[in-house]
Amino acid sequence: MESTEKSVKDMVVNVTAKEVQIALMENHRLSELNKESSQGHSYSVGDVFLGRVKKILPALNAAFVDIGDEKEAFVHYLDLGLYFNSFDEFVKKSNPNSDLKQLYSNIKIGPALEKEGRIEKVLQKDQMIICQIVKEPISTKGSRLTAEISLAGRNIVLLPFAEKVSVSQKISSKEEKKRLETLVKSILPKNYGAIIRTAAEGKNAAVLVGEVKALIEKWEGSWNKIAKSKGVQSLFIEYSKTTTILRDLLNDSFTNIYIADEKIYEETKKYISTISPDQEKIVKLYDGKEPIFDHFEVNRQIKSSFGKVVPLKQGAYLVIETTEALNVIDVNSGIRAKTADQEENTYEVNKFAAEEIARQLRLRDMGGIVIVDFIDMETNEHKAGLHKYMQELMENDRAKHNVLPLTKFGLMQITRQRIRPVTQIETAETCPVCHGTGKILPSAVIDEQIEMKISFFAQDKGIKSLTLKTSPILGAYLSRGLFSSYVTKWKKKYKCKINLVEDTSYTVLQNDLFDDKGNKLES
Repeated sequence: MESTEKSVKDMVVNVTAKEVQIALMENHRLSELNKESSQGHSYSVGDVFLGRVKKILPALNAAFVDIGDEKEAFVHYLDLGLYFNSFDEFVKKSNPNSDLKQLYSNIKIGPALEKEGRIEKVLQKDQMIICQIVKEPISTKGSRLTAEISLAGRNIVLLPFAEKVSVSQKISSKEEKKRLETLVKSILPKNYGAIIRTAAEGKNAAVLVGEVKALIEKWEGSWNKIAKSKGVQSLFIEYSKTTTILRDLLNDSFTNIYIADEKIYEETKKYISTISPDQEKIVKLYDGKEPIFDHFEVNRQIKSSFGKVVPLKQGAYLVIETTEALNVIDVNSGIRAKTADQEENTYEVNKFAAEEIARQLRLRDMGGIVIVDFIDMETNEHKAGLHKYMQELMENDRAKHNVLPLTKFGLMQITRQRIRPVTQIETAETCPVCHGTGKILPSAVIDEQIEMKISFFAQDKGIKSLTLKTSPILGAYLSRGLFSSYVTKWKKKYKCKINLVEDTSYTVLQNDLFDDKGNKLES
């Protein structure tokens, strides 16, 4: 696999009225697309709630929990965590008159829940529990929950009602592991544990102390909500998608972060100045005239990348189908025939396909089971080589995954962690003339159709100033003849002003009517 040391990694952030869209670009090629709703509350991984147990399911050793979503969330006994009883005691004993800090520190941690225990012995209907989303609602299923709460920071993951401090296995130095463990243990108050992330390696005490303090404040900031009301409610949410991506990926060193909104620009700059001050300069406010996603060709790449058919190099293409149970990707060589050696040619096409498939998995956030039907190859050497190449391509994928060798039928099975629905963007456009039916009115009666619309709005609706927008060809047809044109005839007949505007983007028979304020008129 080629080295990515010199690759250019950009983040492009677009802000609309409904959502914040975040595109990650590698060498100016779209590699990830994230969206965050800016309207209402979306149920996202990491969000923490005070939920109400709605139904116990002894057969599944699980329970349904109301967290305020339309679909009830689901928690299994094994996801209650070792020290669920400590969280439960805190919820039951907290009230507006109690000293919550003292209550929290006085709660005994343990004994741990039994591994083979039963949920009906721990939970009961209408019980209030603190819970956190680990998997977002997908299709008909509600969110998957855990009652083992964690608050993720850049360097530290804070664990309430825990005592253990563990260090990332990716930190190889024993001395550094010992330093970090000793430091974090010394700054954690009673009844708190932590996981020290790889990013903490080499960080000084001030940075870690500041982060632990901020995470504790976030957790303790929810206590008053628990004490004041025992109703279903959001306690706190994960960071915004922008800051979450920065938290997880900034080690990979973005080259630039372009943001088309001043508020998010300031928020991002402030966040980076906290976690990595030397990288603050890479955050740039975009103030160009054209939309930011058009300027960086994100929209064009979305259109070409999210269709059912995805083109590859020199005529090859992928066909991608997503179903409830699994995702299926078919590799086709198309018209490509580069070499006389068919086996080498097939291996080359499959490698091109593997590169695009690794990108598509991240781009669409495809999870669960993915079956890839590669073009059949004869030699075991090529089959093993393709498997190894796919594993290398998937190394930078943040989602947990497993790539299995090709079967004798040429199928590769990939499992990829599914924590949110697959991103699906409809790239096909409905024909504005036939409206998807494949049939249009005869051109000979197009003038009658337009006249009927003008009659309706001019006479029935009383609109006396209309703009008729058409294609140049239709416009020429309707305005031919200085005093005998269709437009002149309609002006006299319906006693209204008609302004004919020709638009080159319109198809041959496409036409629309607008009022004097520019509003499109729908009949």
